[in-house]
Amino acid sequence: MSGLPNCPKCNSEFTYEDGGLYICPECSHEWSATAASEAGADEGAKVYRDSAGNVLQDGDTVSVIKDLKLKGSGGTVKMGTKVKNIRLVDSDHDIDCKIDGFGAMSLKSEFVKKV
Repeated sequence: MSGLPNCPKCNSEFTYEDGGLYICPECSHEWSATAASEAGADEGAKVYRDSAGNVLQDGDTVSVIKDLKLKGSGGTVKMGTKVKNIRLVDSDHDIDCKIDGFGAMSLKSEFVKKV
């Protein structure tokens, strides 16, 4: 076992390293060694960020950064409202949460800041 990754194009195990590149002798595909390590680390993992660029995780506490009018109920979630124990989802609105006085709702990560 050489420890080198298989070719992403033909899945050959006979890859070799030349400088900063990996090369496949079977299909002549070349790719960057740094791109291969970054792709393996972040493969399939979406990163959720708040309005300030901080990484969000399930269970975090966030604060609303602007007044948000609610459709249907006519209420408004005021700026500065703290939301505890958020849950991140892969949807148009990335955060599912419960807000005291309003109940369960979904928020966009661009309108919150991590506390």
